[in-house]
Amino acid sequence: MRAIHQQVTITGTVTSPQVARLSAATSGLITAVNADEGSRVTANDLLVQLDDELAQLQWQSAQAKLKQAQTSLADAKRRLAEARRLAPQKTIAETVVRDLEAETEVNQAAVEQAAAEAGYQQALLGKHQLRAPFTGVVSRKLAEVGEWVNPGAGVLELVAADNLRFDFAVAEDYLSLLHPDSRVEVKLPALQNALLPARVVTIVPVSSPGARTFLLRAVPETTDKRIIPGMSVIAALQIPAQRQNLVVPRDAILRYPDGRVVVWTVEDDGGDKVARLHVVKLGQAFSGLVEIESDLQPSAQVVVRGNEALRAGQKVRVTNGSSGS
Repeated sequence: MRAIHQQVTITGTVTSPQVARLSAATSGLITAVNADEGSRVTANDLLVQLDDELAQLQWQSAQAKLKQAQTSLADAKRRLAEARRLAPQKTIAETVVRDLEAETEVNQAAVEQAAAEAGYQQALLGKHQLRAPFTGVVSRKLAEVGEWVNPGAGVLELVAADNLRFDFAVAEDYLSLLHPDSRVEVKLPALQNALLPARVVTIVPVSSPGARTFLLRAVPETTDKRIIPGMSVIAALQIPAQRQNLVVPRDAILRYPDGRVVVWTVEDDGGDKVARLHVVKLGQAFSGLVEIESDLQPSAQVVVRGNEALRAGQKVRVTNGSSGS
């Protein structure tokens, strides 16, 4: 006898932890788009370039003004130092020294203002480039070369391709029976039904009012670069059925054309081992096992290989014992 589990098949979707609609930070004419749908990009890759000719000129002008202010400050400091050296000799009026000190402070402020303006123009120049905020795949291209864009206008849609999750909508009846760290096996139809082991990481106990479902999120325990967001996935949950019953390996079950479902067992008959046919009624199937709801002794030896060609009463030789449990 063994605890019975109900296998529940659920469908879901591969989702990404990051989906961003990338937009321009300033207005301008697009001169280059370096990515297309399906392009894999790395964080900080240059994706879109706006026309920055005027911004370049403004930044160069700010740089020139900063250099001019620095030159004026250096000259003011030189003249102030010379005046302070002559002041003890009474060859220069004290008011001249104070005037030069004030002039130096004004020039220092001018340098700081020019540096701030140069920094602003440099930052504005950088806003004419749109770079990838994270590594991922471009899922949508929303603008082309030659188009004018304004701040906030979407240009590309980027989806993170790492740390993907499997999101499922599960009936609320199973909420109390599931818990984080549960293991599930996920099948991906788009990849020839490839199977991946996954682990439940999040159960959101907030039911969708219309569907009476809640979110179950799992993460793959192995990586497969072929998986992309949006793919459909299928998983089988093993839900405890709160009962125990006899189970046999799935390979022990045979279905005949006349509708019978049978299990072959091996029994003693006068010192010989012979095959016996048992018509059975099946219950839940889970983890390679099938529940038997009809009479079958737990100690019975069931046949899992070579059972397709057996006849009732046929003598057999047991090579590896297998019994119901």
